[in-house]
Amino acid sequence: MRPWEIQPECYDELFARKWQDVAERFAGALSVPEPQAHRSPVDSYRVRAEFRIWHDGDALDYVMFDSEAPRDPVVVRDFPPALAPIRERMEPLREALTGNRELRRKLFQVEFLASRDGDCVITLIYHRRLDEAWDAAARSLAEQLGAQLIGRSRKQKRILFRDYVVERFAVGRRAYHYRQYEQSFVQPNAPVNEQMLTWVWERSAHASGDLLELYCGNGNFTLPLADRHPNVIATELSKSGTRAANQNLEDNRVTNVAVVRLSAEEVSEAMAGAREFRRLAVLPRPLAAYELTNVFVDPPRAGLDDATLACVREFSRIVYISCNPETLLDNLKRLAPTHTVGDLAFFDQFPYTPHLESGVVLEKR
Repeated sequence: MRPWEIQPECYDELFARKWQDVAERFAGALSVPEPQAHRSPVDSYRVRAEFRIWHDGDALDYVMFDSEAPRDPVVVRDFPPALAPIRERMEPLREALTGNRELRRKLFQVEFLASRDGDCVITLIYHRRLDEAWDAAARSLAEQLGAQLIGRSRKQKRILFRDYVVERFAVGRRAYHYRQYEQSFVQPNAPVNEQMLTWVWERSAHASGDLLELYCGNGNFTLPLADRHPNVIATELSKSGTRAANQNLEDNRVTNVAVVRLSAEEVSEAMAGAREFRRLAVLPRPLAAYELTNVFVDPPRAGLDDATLACVREFSRIVYISCNPETLLDNLKRLAPTHTVGDLAFFDQFPYTPHLESGVVLEKR
């Protein structure tokens, strides 16, 4: 199924088949509880959309490419998976670009990022250098569309107002506001992300002790988890990720979290006492002074490497969010001698595709 041709009438069947297949693989390999299955809306769920721009004389269109015919552009006039603020601006933007020589000249790609409250950033990407003439035309268009507009070309980024949207997620007792930056990683499905945040928060209700978080990104899970632990050390290698996480903590007045720019491998070395890192100086107290009995991980598709597995194996409680059931299952098998699976859930971050997000809570034997 091509991503711009979703079939909402088939959603229930496709989702049930997908999560049941994964659940059977887990049950066949490990002793796991009955999993919970969390649905996605059938449309208007994606926070991002990207399109190539196709010029044909005076015409200008959004196009995408089918993997089975990668050289044949398919014109896209609507993109049902995208949030409403994206879909509502697609046609007005296309019409405005079509009639504006300054904004359409050597334009080859458009990217949208939106929040459910209506905030929207539109990035126009060019094969030419942008100047003040572009600024003037883009500023007028941004006001017309009620959106933030960014221009990009090689070694150039022109921000007219700001380069992020603000998304709000309601979790437990409060609502958290997140700055989600253009061209930085964010969870793609906003409604399902809110379900994941709530699931993690609820399962941490009776956790005791401090928390170590690996791969914290922009603080997506960090903010609600800080409500469940006296102290949190959140780690992330990306400079833009740590910068966004610190900004989101400040915006939400969360004060019991220290963000450290370290990779998971470096954290493992620090926890084992194998290396000292000057970047740990941002902690308000020595690492050994924390009561780190809990660890939260949300790794990339490759899962946890050997060193990180050895590190998390020492924690009493592991909460693991995974975007790849195959690597998660492999990691769980290797953790099985020391930990049992107490909770298992599947989240449909990627409707109409084979991909599935998973959540696991493990307790030390």
